[in-house]
Amino acid sequence: MQKISPFLWFDGQAEEAMNFYTSIFNNSKIEDVNRNGAQVISGTFQLEGQRFMALNGGPQFNFSPAISLFVSCETQQEVDELWEKLSEGGEKQRCGWLQDKFDVSWQIIPTALGTLLSDKDAAKAQRVMQAMLQMDKIDIERLQQASEG
Repeated sequence: MQKISPFLWFDGQAEEAMNFYTSIFNNSKIEDVNRNGAQVISGTFQLEGQRFMALNGGPQFNFSPAISLFVSCETQQEVDELWEKLSEGGEKQRCGWLQDKFDVSWQIIPTALGTLLSDKDAAKAQRVMQAMLQMDKIDIERLQQASEG
């Protein structure tokens, strides 16, 4: 059993959010939904094996970019697909960040970015950082070009 699970507070959209997220990520499923009649109260779901909890708690609290879900992507295709699917109805932002239609913040980041930013050649890493700061969706090829100068 996972010891720590993110707990997401929604204003009436918990079931819609669980269905949306599990339709996007592989190795994902809705584990259980608790209802009071036809109304969903809470539920649990998995994305890529990570367990999440969702609650229809009402309008008292909203999501903030102060907490985001960081997704490590191996390929540009994975970045592109997740970027488009998660941002649908939401807002694309800078440096790989987006806010989905439920106002949950995500970072869609290729693993290549971390590798290039940690290059022992500080000038290369700085060029990669400058290139990344100009991007919304992260483009691996452009990062590699920046690294090469």
